[in-house]
Amino acid sequence: MIELGVNIDHIATVRQARRTFEPDPVWAAALSELGGADGITVHLREDRRHINDRDVQLLRQTVTAKLNLEMACEKEIVSIACELRPDQATIVPERREEITTEGGLDVLSQKTRIGNIVSQLREHGIVVSLFLAPEPEQIRAGIACGCEAVELHTGSYATAKPGCERRHERERLAEAGRMIVDAGLLLHAGHGLTYHNVLPIAALDGMKELNIGHSIIARALMVGLKEAVAEMKRLINVPGSSRYGWPENGG
Repeated sequence: MIELGVNIDHIATVRQARRTFEPDPVWAAALSELGGADGITVHLREDRRHINDRDVQLLRQTVTAKLNLEMACEKEIVSIACELRPDQATIVPERREEITTEGGLDVLSQKTRIGNIVSQLREHGIVVSLFLAPEPEQIRAGIACGCEAVELHTGSYATAKPGCERRHERERLAEAGRMIVDAGLLLHAGHGLTYHNVLPIAALDGMKELNIGHSIIARALMVGLKEAVAEMKRLINVPGSSRYGWPENGG
């Protein structure tokens, strides 16, 4: 069975838009687990644009599924990861100017540095995954770093035009996946996967884990919003009611 890791970064993005306390990603993690998530994925960025230190501390205490921490190769974040000890750490590239992760990690240009970080994390009992594009040279370099898993960046597949272009991108992923599995590593994939394009990726030989965030959160806004609106409508029409657990009189 393929495991589903739910990325809840966008819950925190909505919270940070108003610099308030809701929606709480910790609550979102609990609901995701109730929905069947096998793991919770969060990216603790250097600029703390969405997930923050409080979030990861509480998630470590409350998540009963696998906690997967996406992280850059930065000393501060590595130190936090070693102290936090998530079940899994996925090393990703990071630029402050980017809206979301733009590509796979460039292992070739920093092989020694990444190898040392992989060793450091594994010494703390953390399973380490590298987020890589389906490029043979990068895959081979990643395998040599001693990681236990590789998450294939599926962004090019997700943005490819349906037909020949998308089939070509899937074949690149399939070839990279075979290299990873043949090396005895766990095969993961993620980025840009949606309800419409995920099945061909899930069908790749040896696929172990898919990490999906934006599409799931976007759909949750639609299928979950109806009841939230209905609750508010009932609340404002029943003065003094605390039936749904909300504070009375603005308290």
